[in-house]
Amino acid sequence: MFDPVIAPSGTLLGLLQRGRGDGTLHALTAPRPEALAALNHCVLHDPRHDWQVENRSLYYARLYLDLHGELDAVEAHLFDPEDVLDTDESRTGLALAVLGHLASYGRRDALDLLRRYAAHGANWAWALDELALRDDDAGLRALAAPVLARFATDAEGAAELAATVRDAFEPRPWRLWADDPRESVATRVRAAQEAGSFDRWQRQMRPTGPRPGWSVRAVFEWAQQGVERGAALHVPAARCLAAVAGPEDRPEIVRAAQDGAEGARCAALRYLADSDDPDALGLIEGAVATGSTAVVEAAVDAFERMRSLAAVDRARGWARRPDPLGAAAGRVLACRGGLQDRDPVLAALREAVRGEGPDAPTLWTLVDGAGRLGIACAAPVLRHIYRETASSHLRGRAARALAATDPSYGTGFAVECLWDCEESTREIAARHAETGDTRVVERLRRLAADPAEEAEVQTAVRSRIGPEEPAV
Repeated sequence: MFDPVIAPSGTLLGLLQRGRGDGTLHALTAPRPEALAALNHCVLHDPRHDWQVENRSLYYARLYLDLHGELDAVEAHLFDPEDVLDTDESRTGLALAVLGHLASYGRRDALDLLRRYAAHGANWAWALDELALRDDDAGLRALAAPVLARFATDAEGAAELAATVRDAFEPRPWRLWADDPRESVATRVRAAQEAGSFDRWQRQMRPTGPRPGWSVRAVFEWAQQGVERGAALHVPAARCLAAVAGPEDRPEIVRAAQDGAEGARCAALRYLADSDDPDALGLIEGAVATGSTAVVEAAVDAFERMRSLAAVDRARGWARRPDPLGAAAGRVLACRGGLQDRDPVLAALREAVRGEGPDAPTLWTLVDGAGRLGIACAAPVLRHIYRETASSHLRGRAARALAATDPSYGTGFAVECLWDCEESTREIAARHAETGDTRVVERLRRLAADPAEEAEVQTAVRSRIGPEEPAV
């Protein structure tokens, strides 16, 4: 999947792509055709950089409801001939998830679309999972024949069916079909269930990786084999070292951390850092200066995992370094530093935004640190990240940090956050949004009454509206 093209944050499309609460608020006041066009664009061209983690489906489903939006464009997308050629889940997954939410809100047209797609579409398993949560038994039983018809009746088809049943995210349809009154249906599904269970047992029993009794050298060789295969095994190799290494093995491990082969060096650095070895920090600094890209990354990652006071003290000295270790030092101080470390954390935050933009991975930790340390001077940078980032998760972290650093958050961004796509962001807003704004009170009551809303959000909402203001 290619990275999506995100429109500027000042446009309606850009707001909706980001899942910002202001996107919904603007869409509800924009001309309806323009709002629906932008909404359809988002649903049919998934705007998420990480579609497996970021939330958008409930956000878009609610907007379809508010706009009384038709589903013609979604239907055309699902049943386009491209569906046969491009079977990647990311092409249709968001649309199917939106239909699932709409079906739970009682939209019969969404339920019918899901049933049709489960019977005929390429990403039928996703549609079936949505229906498993929302359809009745009769609707699911009607899908048994078209779903089973996808699998040949020979040995290869039986194996494919068994794997599908074994890996099904929602088992309800398969359990229902296993008890189907049609013997031909029930027999095939039961056989697939039994074969899938046996295969799972075999995989659990099949030994992989290191064995008891391995030596330190054997672990290093295994880690290097991973490098040669293009697989990073240094993390599990470090865990193996923790199990097999004794005090007498320390010199060998230190030598590997100094100048060993790439896989062994990465594993040794990780092991020494995790065990708070007194030489770990020096070896990490040396690895950053002399190691390959993989070794530098492993060294930096190992340093960031260290929890000792010595690591924090060393981070204070490294924070000004213009290299990956300096950037890591800023993140260590953001996570574990004290109030005296506000300046280097703020400097790292500003430098990351200037140098890498509002979506830099390093910002996740630095934004959290700005909030944890209560760096009031960081509020302008945090507001910029909030507005511009394409990541709804990072925006949520910025919102949490703003709640701790920006006195205007309760009357500003907290209001729009009540409509945000991420439930954690809505929860923060529910705890901080000032109820002097009539929109806030109305939205809190609606969230409290919405059965699709997350329990944590509703708990936060009810702590604000109180029993004297019942949800309506």
